[in-house]
Amino acid sequence: MQEETSDDQNRVTEIKRIVQKYDVGSRYTTIPLQKASVLLPLIFKEDRLHLLLTVRSMKLKTMPGDVCFPGGRREPIDCDDIQAALREAKEEIGLRPEQVEIIGRLVPYISKYPTYLITPVVALVEDTFEACPNPDEVTHVFEVPLEFFISSDHYTPLQLDVPYFGTQTIHCFYYQDTQKQKTFKIWGLTAHFAVMLSVILLEKVPSFDSSFSLDRRLAECDHALAQATYQSKL
Repeated sequence: MQEETSDDQNRVTEIKRIVQKYDVGSRYTTIPLQKASVLLPLIFKEDRLHLLLTVRSMKLKTMPGDVCFPGGRREPIDCDDIQAALREAKEEIGLRPEQVEIIGRLVPYISKYPTYLITPVVALVEDTFEACPNPDEVTHVFEVPLEFFISSDHYTPLQLDVPYFGTQTIHCFYYQDTQKQKTFKIWGLTAHFAVMLSVILLEKVPSFDSSFSLDRRLAECDHALAQATYQSKL
């Protein structure tokens, strides 16, 4: 990481303090499902925290054109979820490990098609980073301020059946990028991870769900993961 001022160091220290309260470490790694991980890259732009997101290439077989975080399936060469997320981020957008500071892993989620246990890896990225997208995997890279993911502006709830969770309200956002003059649809698991991290770091309830409880949501995720573990042993 690049050299930081004392103000920068204070901000980073506070971010680490908050995220590490929710860091699950390797707690869920024994769940017998295929593993994948995504990097949740936090970057400061104009003195505000943003999340860096990508748009999947239309050449890809799964979810072409969808907005997602850098990441993918864990390979035999990866020693853990963190290494998998870092390797994929380098392959997809040219983000080198030395440009990243890992600060924690949040509660994973089980994707529907294909079925993977997906672990979100939270990281701080140098604010000088310039993405070099691999055209075979990524068509666009953009940043969204954290506040966007707790605002009711440009938000639409969707109802969807989720494995081990049942019928769930799925977040869906439409982000208008004025620089790129494009509107990006951010939904599903990507939106779930973005909302969770935004609630954690901003310490605010989403305006589109005044009854939202972070503790309750984390408990629901933990219960679903325990259920997945139990069913896999039957």
